[in-house]
Amino acid sequence: MTDQRDEYDDSIVDDDLAERLADVDEELAEQRAAALRSGLSDYELDEDDLEVLEISEEGEEGIRYLPALPVIAIVGRPNVGKSALVNRILGRREAVVEDTPGVTRDRVSYKGEWLDRRFTLVDTGGWEPDAKGIDASVAAQAEVAIDLSDVVLFVVDATVGATSTDEHVVRLLRKTKKPVFLVANKVDDARQEPEAAALWNLGLGEPYPVSALHGRGVADLLDEVFKVLPQVSAVAKEEFGGPRRVAILGRPNVGKSSLLNKAAREERVVVNELAGTTRDPVDEQIELGGKIWRFVDTAGIRRRVHLQQGADFYASLRTQAALEKAEVAVVLLDVSQPISEQDVRIIDLVLESGRALVLAYNKWDLLDDDRRRYLEREIEQDLHHVQWAPRVNISAKTGRHLEKLVPALETALESWDTRIPTGKFNAFLTELTQEHPHPVRGGKQPRILFGTQAASRPPTFVLFTTGFLDPGYRRFIQRRLREIYGFEGSPIVINMRVRERRQR
Repeated sequence: MTDQRDEYDDSIVDDDLAERLADVDEELAEQRAAALRSGLSDYELDEDDLEVLEISEEGEEGIRYLPALPVIAIVGRPNVGKSALVNRILGRREAVVEDTPGVTRDRVSYKGEWLDRRFTLVDTGGWEPDAKGIDASVAAQAEVAIDLSDVVLFVVDATVGATSTDEHVVRLLRKTKKPVFLVANKVDDARQEPEAAALWNLGLGEPYPVSALHGRGVADLLDEVFKVLPQVSAVAKEEFGGPRRVAILGRPNVGKSSLLNKAAREERVVVNELAGTTRDPVDEQIELGGKIWRFVDTAGIRRRVHLQQGADFYASLRTQAALEKAEVAVVLLDVSQPISEQDVRIIDLVLESGRALVLAYNKWDLLDDDRRRYLEREIEQDLHHVQWAPRVNISAKTGRHLEKLVPALETALESWDTRIPTGKFNAFLTELTQEHPHPVRGGKQPRILFGTQAASRPPTFVLFTTGFLDPGYRRFIQRRLREIYGFEGSPIVINMRVRERRQR
C-alpha cells in the first residue's frame, strides 16, 4: 500500500495548478463541465447515475429558536426500574438496562412524544443517602435533575415496599414544591396491586401501579402526568433548532467527562478515576466562543466491543449511535500515555461514520520534553492518515486552551459543509489528469469522463470513468483536493462509476 501511495508523491507539489484553477472563469468552467456531461450520453447510465447528475446544491440551514420542552425527571433508589420505565415511555430502547444496581450514573436526557406532545425525559442514577465516592456524585446528579424538572416521577419497587432510602427521597421531594407522581413499579398483574396500595404511607398521594417491563399502567400514568405538565418548560434552557452537534470520543478515562464539565462550567456529568464511569451518552447545550453548541459526552470505547459484557457492551453501541447523530467528533488523546491501537481504532470509527474530526491532545500540562519528542514521533507514524485534522492541545481538568477548540470545530465543520461547483471540479480534474494521467494497467489507461460532488457532510465526489482507478491514484486526487480547497478537518469520499460505451 505504501509503494502505491508513494508512486504519486513526487508529483504532488505544483503551485501553478492552484493558480490556474483560481484564474479559471466560472462561466467557462460551467460550459466545459456541461460539454463533458453531455459526452456521458455515449455511455451506459442507470437510474442512480442520472440521479447523481441531477443533484443540486443544498441550502444552508440557519439557527432557529424553539420553545423549551417540558421536563419530566425520573428518580428513585438504585435498581427500582427507572431506566426500564424510561424505555417504556419513549417506546424504544434508549437507556442502558441491566439487572444490576447502579448501571445509570449520570442524568441523561431523551426526547419523547405522547399524544402529539413532545417533552424531555431525564433518567437519573439511583439516589442513596450518605453516599460516598462515585455514589455521592451519582446522587448529586439526581438532585440536580429534580431542580431542573417540571414534573417528577418517583419510582418505588412495589414488591419490596417503602424503604428508609425511599423515605429520604420523599423528604427531598417535599422541599421542591413540584408535582410528584409516586410510581409503584413491578406490579405485573392485578394480584400485586394491594402491594402498591401500601405505598400510600409515604404521604405523596395515590401510588400509580405500573409494570415498566410489560407496559401495564404506563399509559394511564402518562395521561395524569400530562394534565399538570406545562406546554413550555419553566426551568429548562431555551432550545435551539440548529446548534452544531459535537461528540466527545476517546478510550475510557481519557478525560471526556471532565472536558464536558469544564465547557459547561458546571458538574454536568459524573467524573471519577474509575474507568468506564459514563455509560449513556450525555448531551448538554453549551455556550463556547460566543456560540451555542450541543456537546455529547460518550462512553469510552474499549478494546473489543464483542468481548464486552452487559452494560459496557450496550454503552459502546450507544456511543456509536451518538456519533451517527453528531456532526463533528472531538477525539481525546491522553498525551501522558503512548498512542494506542485503541486510539487509532476510535479515529477510524469517526472516519467510517463520515463525521468531521478534531484531535484534542489532553493533559498537555503534564507533558515533559522527553515525552513530547516521543509523542511527535507517534503522531507522525500512527496518525499520518489524519494529518489533515485540526489539532488542539488542551487540559480538560484545568480548562487550559479550551478556547482553541472553537476555531478548530468551526474549521472542521466549514470543510464538512463545503461544496465545489461542478464546473470548478471538472476544471480541477482536467488539469490534474493532463499533468498526471493514470498509469496504464493491463494495456489500458482508465480515463475520468466527468466528475461531480454528489453530497456534502462529508464532501462526497463521484467520478465517471472508463476503468477502475488505482486506490493510490484516488488518494492522490484526495491530497490534491486538500492542497487546493483545504477540507481541513473533514474526510473526503471519492466514489467511482465505471461505465462502458453504448453499443451502436
